[in-house]
Amino acid sequence: MNKPFSQSCENNKRPILQRIQTVFHQSQTVWEIGSGTGQHACYFAEKLPHLSWQTTDREENLTGIDQWIADSKLNNLPKSLALNVTNQPWPCQSIDALFSANTLHIMHSHEVESFFNGLNKYLCDSATVCIYGPFNYQGQYSSQSNQQFDQWLKARDPGMGIRDFESIEQLANKADLFISNDFEMPANNRLLVFKKQ
Repeated sequence: MNKPFSQSCENNKRPILQRIQTVFHQSQTVWEIGSGTGQHACYFAEKLPHLSWQTTDREENLTGIDQWIADSKLNNLPKSLALNVTNQPWPCQSIDALFSANTLHIMHSHEVESFFNGLNKYLCDSATVCIYGPFNYQGQYSSQSNQQFDQWLKARDPGMGIRDFESIEQLANKADLFISNDFEMPANNRLLVFKKQ
């Protein structure tokens, strides 16, 4: 079986690393929600050896992620765990850092709420959360390509779509998470950094 592959992961992994290597410099374990193919995890775990990088995703995606993990032969990259944000309990006791890329626009709105409810329950004090992807600001698209992408998502599934930053910040605040950085990234994406307070 061929390993799953995402070209967008290859394209964005270096710019993301430049940001998270600073943001996660004091973290010990990063939980990744929605690890997708597993490419990000392998790259970040190799480049950030001080971290243990825990991949998670829906059950059906774990085989592909574990192929990447097995091939990487990295000691700081344990096997992936099944995690659906709407299912409690999550397979963890606590989380001191979290990363998620290109997930919130694929989730339905109730799943986005479940995502932040889970963070509220499992994040340690002073935890750091990094969320990568496209966002709208004040209901406006940041680019024509994002508008086209949003229309494509909603044609696939009306529950999908690019989220408004303001609604995400509101959900984060309810989980005692407050924005510390909003980095502009290539291809009209953002890296939102929240801190637990």
